Amino acid sequence: MSSREKRLERLVYLLTILVFFLAGMLYIEKYQPGFWVLEQQQEDFVEDAQERLDSISQQLQVRMVQIKRLGGRVNELEKARLQIEGDQKELAEHPDMGQAAFQKKLAYYLRLLGLKDQEIKKLRRENVVLIARNDSLSREAKLLQDGLSNVQKALRDSSETFGIEKKELSERSRVLEVRNQELTEKVTVAAALRAEGVNVYAISSRGKETGVQKAKRIDKIRVIFHLQNNPLATREIKTIYLRIIEPTGNTLSDYSLGSGTVMFKGKELVYTAKQRIFYENNHQSVEFIYARSTAYREGKHEIELYSEGFLIGLGTFEVR
Repeated sequence: MSSREKRLERLVYLLTILVFFLAGMLYIEKYQPGFWVLEQQQEDFVEDAQERLDSISQQLQVRMVQIKRLGGRVNELEKARLQIEGDQKELAEHPDMGQAAFQKKLAYYLRLLGLKDQEIKKLRRENVVLIARNDSLSREAKLLQDGLSNVQKALRDSSETFGIEKKELSERSRVLEVRNQELTEKVTVAAALRAEGVNVYAISSRGKETGVQKAKRIDKIRVIFHLQNNPLATREIKTIYLRIIEPTGNTLSDYSLGSGTVMFKGKELVYTAKQRIFYENNHQSVEFIYARSTAYREGKHEIELYSEGFLIGLGTFEVR
């Protein structure tokens, strides 16, 4: 076969393919006129869905920054953000995802944003109260420190004043020493740590975390709280003691797991667990993870937190 015949044969082949293609187009145009419209609608849906997921992801990021600054937890927001990334990947790989399924996902994210907006408002209110309390504490501490300085100056002046008999000087010194001791104790109390927002979560053997009341089985519990800022408290290593008190009034304790005793107002208290932390004075969060081999009793359990001889926080959780 000559080269001219081969070219002619190739041309006939291409023309045949073109004829079949045009015939297919005419068939679709005549018998399935909505084919191209549906395809365009699906492409528009995918593009719109990706843009809306991008927007929600950015809004979640903004809420995460706000809640972190206010001292709240962002675990749920971080989980939702990762879930959105998975949804976007699924849309890219399977653009035929149903609009009903997408609208269900979208409704969940929008509802989550609304809940987090409410949480931000609550945290802002709590921070306003906290700032006002710290300002009051600072003013009280300044007055106490000024009073302490005046007492010490009076003691020095008394010892240097002429004409005061020895007995009178001794009595005045004792009175001033008592006032000195009282003021010192007040400063110590004002400088004590204070825990707020005590929450308790159940952890299953698979590591899944839920509310205690919803848990079918509790293998571990996580107790988490925040330490308030306190301008009088020293930034240093501090020991915090946790007591979990059963509905029967007994304190959960297992000396093999770190339980022990601590003195409080002259009495020996059994504690469940203890933890040494470095107090940063920046509204830091602290958490205890406590595991026990036996099941928790049904009913209301009390949480007590102690540090440096003071009861610094309370909480409760109920096992059903």
